[in-house]
Amino acid sequence: MQLERPEAISRSQTEQGATVVPAPSNDSQRGTNGRWIPGTTQIRFGGDYNPEQWSRETWLEDIELMQQAGINMVSIGIFSWALLEPREGEYDFSFLDDIIGLLGDAGIDVDLGTPTASPPAWFWKKYPESHPVTRDGNRLGFGSRGMVSPSSPEYRSAASGIAGELAKRFAPHPAVVMWHIHNEYGAPISDSYDDYSVAAFRDWLQAKYGTLDDLNRAWGTLFWGQVYGEWDEIDAPRLAASVTNQAQRLDFQRFTSDALLACYIAERDAIRAHDQIRPITTNFMGTNCPSVDYWKWAAEVDIVANDHYLVAERTDNHILLSMDADFTRSLAGGSPWILMEHSTSAVNWQPRNIAKRAGEMARNSLTHVARGADAVMFFQFRASRFGVEKFHSAMLPHGGTSTRIWNEVVALGSDLAALSPLTGSRVKASVAIVWSIESFWAQDLEWRPTVELEHRTRIESFYTALWERGVTIDFVHPSHDLSSYDVVFAPSLYLLDTESAANIEGYVAAGGSLVVSYFSGIVGANDEVYPGASPGALRDVLGLEIHEFLPLHEAETVTLSDGSTGSAWTEEVVLTTGNAHAIYADGPAAGKPAIVRNAHGAGQTWYLSTGLNGSDLSSLIESVLTETGTAFSTLPTGLEHVVRASGDAEYAFYINHADTDAVVTARGVDALTGESVDGEVVVPGAGFRVITSAS
Repeated sequence: MQLERPEAISRSQTEQGATVVPAPSNDSQRGTNGRWIPGTTQIRFGGDYNPEQWSRETWLEDIELMQQAGINMVSIGIFSWALLEPREGEYDFSFLDDIIGLLGDAGIDVDLGTPTASPPAWFWKKYPESHPVTRDGNRLGFGSRGMVSPSSPEYRSAASGIAGELAKRFAPHPAVVMWHIHNEYGAPISDSYDDYSVAAFRDWLQAKYGTLDDLNRAWGTLFWGQVYGEWDEIDAPRLAASVTNQAQRLDFQRFTSDALLACYIAERDAIRAHDQIRPITTNFMGTNCPSVDYWKWAAEVDIVANDHYLVAERTDNHILLSMDADFTRSLAGGSPWILMEHSTSAVNWQPRNIAKRAGEMARNSLTHVARGADAVMFFQFRASRFGVEKFHSAMLPHGGTSTRIWNEVVALGSDLAALSPLTGSRVKASVAIVWSIESFWAQDLEWRPTVELEHRTRIESFYTALWERGVTIDFVHPSHDLSSYDVVFAPSLYLLDTESAANIEGYVAAGGSLVVSYFSGIVGANDEVYPGASPGALRDVLGLEIHEFLPLHEAETVTLSDGSTGSAWTEEVVLTTGNAHAIYADGPAAGKPAIVRNAHGAGQTWYLSTGLNGSDLSSLIESVLTETGTAFSTLPTGLEHVVRASGDAEYAFYINHADTDAVVTARGVDALTGESVDGEVVVPGAGFRVITSAS
């Protein structure tokens, strides 16, 4: 239904408004940059709301239902640019005035979005040079969600303009408690090969390298005769006759992440000019965004927020959910974070959109809470009747309040309210996994020794083995301070710059324990192979040299002297200071070391030169944990165990992803029922328990 609204207002009229109402402080919770959502100490619960799709009568119905479900915050305005600025420079905020007022009167706070992920039709028509261009030269048009070229000055100006006007208008409103910029930067548009991006890339390169001599040296342009004599000879790394310069590809990916970040910063600063109080963020996509370096981005948001959607057909998707949550908490430096989007049931964009089973939505939500989220939000509140997401699940499905999903949403709201005393508590991890997106960008490029070197395979295998033993994981950048961790795992660290390599070596020398998997430490910051035998960056700390890579045939396996089985990859390993923990019994590296132990300074290392999987990898990891004195548990299959703590109070989450009941030993109070427990506790199949020591 078309909204009825007053005549559009001019820029000058947007300056009118009430006196600024300072946001209440909430020092018990601190975001990444020392901020948290003001207004309540409860866990935030709600989701995206798109009132522009509905009549005012529906708004009133929705708000009443939100109150019934215990919703205390909704995100609005995220895709409303065409309504808010129907013509360039002419703003109409009347529908926001109305809906924000109604929500505020109902006690529901607003996460106000800037609508810049979807520029209106007039923008696309007026600024055709801002259209994004694909690597193969196709110019993309209007008609979907997605940003234009991130380097377009017209886009930057228009996006900052509407962000500033929104802040000028709504910073005074007491119902607005935070700002939500854009939506999922990098999806679906990340790298663009338009003229604006090419010019900006050249500027970025000049700032990084200073001279063409330094750029040519870093990119190794003498190979294949690619030497540049003028800056304007450099293009974006478009599709070419064969594989293009991989150092250039890597730099273009870094540039793209920085260009997107510059768009965020421009909008953030436009808002901050009018609102110095409320937190500002944007929604990340955790481990599932291949185009953005979130380690850099996390420093620029006030609170880390993340969107997560299950890979529906994977039977281990609950483990990948935990991985994503741990990564998000790590980006937040352990501070509380926001689950900005997830789904109540099926999504609409996967090959097979499998619906969540009864209880699965609650388990998913509580896993995020267990791993540090103090806000649980969904996409979206009311299911859309039109558009490409009309088959995406919602808090209020098409079937209405008689549905299982709605009843589970109401129950979840009640559970989250009961768990609100845990807000501000933290998750402690004694084990870390190294996560370097720059390394992943480089590793996943073409012409590697085998197609079975995709970075995520090893990360998931190691994480799964640790999850199954109840070990909570932090993710770290290789340059981070590692001193607090008993063990650091580097399952996939192909690219390692010299400073980060020195940091890792220092961690081991000071007494740390490091576990490294194959094809790590191979190249430096520009994808250049280190001098001498691999793994050049880790050769000394691991106590070995690799004289030849020996990848395996598809489905080929090798046997090790300890009885374990390897796949995908082997190497000719030559020991220097290390000792063979296991030897290849067969295969192309027969008789050579397969797993190597090394003492280095006060610490120790393990190196795996083949793809151990399943129980073989689990057994090795369990041995490492035992030897290093790192706590782990033997849990029933499918049972997840995580602890949040604040002072003397602990909240132990037991989330059962199996269909059969699990029994654990616990002491304290059930945080949801108030029941005292001391001894054996039953965690029902497909259910959960939260046991707290808090009085």
